[in-house]
Amino acid sequence: MIRFFIVLYEKKKGNMKIKGFIFLAICFVWVHCSVSQEKSDLLPQEREETPVSSQLAEFCSLFELPSQEYSIENDVVKRNENFSALLQNKGIGHQKVFLVSEAARGIFDMRKLKAGNAYSLLYTNEAEEPSYLVYQENFRTYICFSLTDSLWVARSQIPLQVEEKCIEVTIDRSLWQDLSDAGFNPLVANGLSEVFAWTVDFFGLRKGDVFRAYYLAYLLQGKEVDAGPILAASYTRDGECRLAFRYIQDSIPGYWDQEGINLQRTFLKAPLKYSRISSGFSYARRHPITRVVRPHTGVDYAAPTGTPVMSIGEGRVIERTYTRGGGNTVKIKHNSVYTTAYLHLSRFASGLVVGKRVAQGEVIGYVGSTGMSTGPHLDFRVWKNGKPVNPLTMESLPADPIEEGRMEDFLASVLPYRKYIQPEIYKEKALQIIEYAGLSFE
Repeated sequence: MIRFFIVLYEKKKGNMKIKGFIFLAICFVWVHCSVSQEKSDLLPQEREETPVSSQLAEFCSLFELPSQEYSIENDVVKRNENFSALLQNKGIGHQKVFLVSEAARGIFDMRKLKAGNAYSLLYTNEAEEPSYLVYQENFRTYICFSLTDSLWVARSQIPLQVEEKCIEVTIDRSLWQDLSDAGFNPLVANGLSEVFAWTVDFFGLRKGDVFRAYYLAYLLQGKEVDAGPILAASYTRDGECRLAFRYIQDSIPGYWDQEGINLQRTFLKAPLKYSRISSGFSYARRHPITRVVRPHTGVDYAAPTGTPVMSIGEGRVIERTYTRGGGNTVKIKHNSVYTTAYLHLSRFASGLVVGKRVAQGEVIGYVGSTGMSTGPHLDFRVWKNGKPVNPLTMESLPADPIEEGRMEDFLASVLPYRKYIQPEIYKEKALQIIEYAGLSFE
């Protein structure tokens, strides 16, 4: 709707008769776009402990159990307790335990019963032996063992609800921590890092930077348990706002800005996630071990041992070796211009050999401290036409934009999200129109 009024305004600038109409329209849109979502819509809902009746109804629904009265006994698997001992302690004989174990083949590995996991025993008609055992494998997956005359074993999952949510967070410490402190799902940080992987340096976030995201939240019984794909997002620093919108082109989802420019680049911004830069690109750095001043034509990313290291772009492995200085090293040739290297790896990715083609974002190894190193980190290097360049300042061209024939559909699909991730643009347009119309609130 705001788009209609802005277009009308641009076409009718000289017509003073519509000033009043424009004013009323702007007031309506301004109020509409300024109303923030209630906190209850943004924050995960607290769920009270499930009452017995609801728990029984859930089990009966998941496994289509006979509809009748059950008494229920809840417990957890004890340390060193196995399936056989658990059932025998409840009066189930050896023969039935064996038959149930046979029925579980291919459905559940009885050896993977975990101490601390919950289980429920369902009894009918005040029977001394349970008719069913329902074991909670994880937060939404249950295994039901029928102990009746009809022995069977089944696995089922509680269906997740999907809900669209909008969040806003201002950086103070870190994206993950700030999301958590604000009461939002910190897993949204992973989605944002993927959306802006090519355009935002997540190792250089500053206090006061602002992220907004509109995403799919997966809820289990009213509680958010996972974060789905980001539908739209914005990143603002010093008044400069970068937008991202999810759109499916040629059956492949991707992210584009408001002009239809692809946010994906030829190269990722960094070869790993969530660490810090411990040493930058320099032609005169004192080596921490030899104490000799010499060039360090790469960037060191401090990260825990075992952190996955990704190829920043598609290419071919030309080296997979060990050197005295660089330790376990992988070198990748991306094209006739660019080559990258990844040093001090603890180990190489499985199946990585010289000559293998790797995709952008594919794991090629894991952070370590092999070679001449004082601690776990990744020494990342880039060469352009054979000359070393600073990975933090090199430019990377965008991938394919939105096709011309799809542009109208793209703009229509992203329009509803802009008021959530860029609310200031509507207020700014409204003020411009009001100012031009000569209206005043005095």
